Amino acid sequence: MENSRVQQKSSYKVKVEKGKTYFLCTCGLSQKQPFCDGAHKKVGQVKSLKYVATESKEVFFCGCKKTQSQPLCDGSHSKL
Repeated sequence: MENSRVQQKSSYKVKVEKGKTYFLCTCGLSQKQPFCDGAHKKVGQVKSLKYVATESKEVFFCGCKKTQSQPLCDGSHSKL
């Protein structure tokens, strides 16, 4: 997300459960990173990103908000 605040320069390792829906922060303002807490409502046109787990496993969600493969980390934080 181009105008998002960098929350951290690394990924968030999260165990997801098959079939469960997760709403991820895209603005960088949430106090429950990497998940959305509604803080984006203060900045306007940004909204959370819906992610549905297709299997139970560990995933690496982006922490810098600059990935090209939202919501998963692609290593973009290494260029910050």
